[in-house]
Amino acid sequence: MRTRIWHAHVITPLVGCTALVLAVSGTVAHAQAGQVSQVRDLGRETLAVGDGWGAEGAGTTGGSAADAAHVYTVTTWDAFKAALKAGGDAPKIVKVKGVIDPVAEGCASFAAPGYDFDAYLEKYSPENWGLDTDLSGEPADSPEGLRAASAAAQDAAIKVNVPANTTIVGVGKGAGIRGGSLQIKGVDNVILRNLTIEAPLDCFPQWDPTDTATGAWNSEYDAVVVYGSTHVWVAHNTLTDGRYPDSTLPTYFGQIYQQHDGLLDIVRGANYVTVSWNAVEDHDKTMLIGNSDSAGATDTGKLKVTLHHNRFEGIVERAPRVRFGQVDSYNNHFVVSEGQSYGYTFGVGISSQLYASDNAFSLPSGVSAAKTLKKWSEAPLTAENNYVNGRKTDLIAVHNAEIPAETLQSGAGWTPTLRTRVDSPRAVPGIVDGRAGAGKVC
Repeated sequence: MRTRIWHAHVITPLVGCTALVLAVSGTVAHAQAGQVSQVRDLGRETLAVGDGWGAEGAGTTGGSAADAAHVYTVTTWDAFKAALKAGGDAPKIVKVKGVIDPVAEGCASFAAPGYDFDAYLEKYSPENWGLDTDLSGEPADSPEGLRAASAAAQDAAIKVNVPANTTIVGVGKGAGIRGGSLQIKGVDNVILRNLTIEAPLDCFPQWDPTDTATGAWNSEYDAVVVYGSTHVWVAHNTLTDGRYPDSTLPTYFGQIYQQHDGLLDIVRGANYVTVSWNAVEDHDKTMLIGNSDSAGATDTGKLKVTLHHNRFEGIVERAPRVRFGQVDSYNNHFVVSEGQSYGYTFGVGISSQLYASDNAFSLPSGVSAAKTLKKWSEAPLTAENNYVNGRKTDLIAVHNAEIPAETLQSGAGWTPTLRTRVDSPRAVPGIVDGRAGAGKVC
């Protein structure tokens, strides 16, 4: 069992940031000419007491207690994977220096012998294959079979399992991961900080003729997935489609060749997660909290997640979409750009208990505040003291007035207690825009 030990603390008041509480192990003090300066070691810092659901119980300390033998600095994807495997669940700190990329040699490096995308398009075009039969029965030597083999090679290369009691932290302002998929799966006590994470690009999406009336391309790979894990803190990262926004993706069979899945999904009984001070940018299906209506056996009573002081910009939907969980979203800034595709911000799903307060929305003309909410299932929520373009707005009332077919009920049935400072929503854009994201750790 982990025990959170607090010795002498240094409490540093910061303009525009929640006060940061550092254990002594998170700083190195130097005395010179009667002055004391502190050199921060981000890998030794832990989630502050009371800072969201991740602070429940023993809190989230990651690898802060790592001994010197379990502190690694990596500059390549292979070294990153090796560092995560080393030492099992012993506390470890993995420092990422520069940008690491498992797909640096390109998608062709994963292609199975004989795979030919043009042959795939020819065989499975609606004109030749139709829209009534999926591709699950195709043999291994078919274009679909070769696509699946290619996808399996990419899967093995880009996914990495993050063990318990681990801190992954970027060094300086330029650290990042391109095209990797971080699997925080079935473990406890993980911290992810100060990285620019570019979403994986699925090199081999599958065509499903039976998906909707016109068929669809389906992709794999979340940038970060928290699956059945507890006590996770994701902070001061930039999560983005980066070089490959959806607007650059081609169209085949009349449908976008979708190569992205989620940015940060929290699913399958995951619990006690704090997501704070991140910049989340230019993505479609951004964040699922609970990924299936049929997952009540694993998800009921779990999926307790706090989102605060994050900046969401250029996001189409799922910021987040919630099922089952008690999700606290406060002091986030949601920016919808002029002309961008926009579906909704908060998705209200089965048995969810969303508490959304003190957030700021910046919406262009032509996008109503009614669209910030989307009803998928009957589940009351609390939405209080939210501001749209600088004006206090009752999101539920506006939604119900303009979209009466999706009438939402007010009252999530609980009140968050694990919060640090709550800023005025009028001040949130100025505070969050300057502080959220990688390279901006307060």
